[in-house]
Amino acid sequence: MAIERTFVAIKPDGVMRGLVGEIIRRFERVGLKIVGMKMVWVDKEFAEKHYFEHRGKHFFERLKEYLSSGPVVAMVLEGANAVAIARKIVGPTDGSEAPPGTIRGDFGHMGLKHADERNKLYFNIIHASDSVESAEKEIKLWFKPSELHSYKRADENHVM
Repeated sequence: MAIERTFVAIKPDGVMRGLVGEIIRRFERVGLKIVGMKMVWVDKEFAEKHYFEHRGKHFFERLKEYLSSGPVVAMVLEGANAVAIARKIVGPTDGSEAPPGTIRGDFGHMGLKHADERNKLYFNIIHASDSVESAEKEIKLWFKPSELHSYKRADENHVM
């Protein structure tokens, strides 16, 4: 198993609903360790950088509004197969399709639904990198190298 780092952001709705501790607990419970974490209020310019791959899509402006609507808790998690494990814990983007036991399945809400299906917005609590390559880019965007730390969890000698 490869030791990887992945990026996770608890979005404004997750922070404002008081879910930060519960979400962190879920990642730590499966052996992922936090090697970087901070709370930031994202501006629209930074949100555009984060969602760059969605530029030109009909929902891009709404994504920027959503990410910049309140504080975000950004984290870098490390562990064996961290990207895949974090995505599994997070669940599918649409909370109504996410199984119970996943973060989005337990806490995600669909936002305002408009007559035009293309304009619905999901308040889905959390973002998690979808690949090792995305994780590397997102970690570099959100964190300086000096903000990332190396240490051993107490249980690492027993599970790795």
